[in-house]
Amino acid sequence: MNSKKMISFILGFMCLLLTYGIAIQVKTTNSTGTITSTNAKENQLRDAVLKAKEKYDNLYNELEEAEDQLEAERANSTQNNSELTDLENSIKEGKKAAGLSEVTGAGLVITLDDNKKISANSYIGDPNDLLVHYNDVIRTVNELKNAGAQAISVNDQRIITTTAIDCDGTVIKVNGEKIGTPIVIKAIGMQERLINVDRQNGYVMILRGAGIEVDVKKDDNITIPKYTGVIKFNYLESK
Repeated sequence: MNSKKMISFILGFMCLLLTYGIAIQVKTTNSTGTITSTNAKENQLRDAVLKAKEKYDNLYNELEEAEDQLEAERANSTQNNSELTDLENSIKEGKKAAGLSEVTGAGLVITLDDNKKISANSYIGDPNDLLVHYNDVIRTVNELKNAGAQAISVNDQRIITTTAIDCDGTVIKVNGEKIGTPIVIKAIGMQERLINVDRQNGYVMILRGAGIEVDVKKDDNITIPKYTGVIKFNYLESK
């Protein structure tokens, strides 16, 4: 009788182990299937993004070639015609002012970076104070505008009238593009006026005092790229 009970107990225990093993295997299979499915979707999305970027790059290159051809046609048509030459010069100046052409000149380069010298764990205050935020970029750009900057870029993103500088969580976005630190702000204009942004009690000085790493230097040969996005005026109407 004891032997039968022992055999029954062993068989029951083995069945329990077998059931438990099957359950684990099913769960693992489902989990693996979910991970595989998720990875497949991520790969599909990544491929779609890469294809869209490739298509955009190709279209942009075609646009660049068309603009070069148009520029050449304009140059040919304005030869020996002072009125057309003046009109062409006005178009070029308008493109500069609108940020639609690459420009070079003397100016100022301001670099803002997170404080890497102080550990966030050992910092007594709010660790976020040691990071560059989007409002820091906005105020620095505004000070450069007030100082007479004729062209400004932030990490090679051209600042135009419709440029938005905002944040997506902890990421800064300029013209809808994500940028990271260090933040390099270039400005073309009269250096003697632009350098005043680094004045006593100015915002650049405030950032430096708050722990943000700030570098300000003059540069006689700054290149600022043209705006490459699409300009949309949703609220303006011509009369």
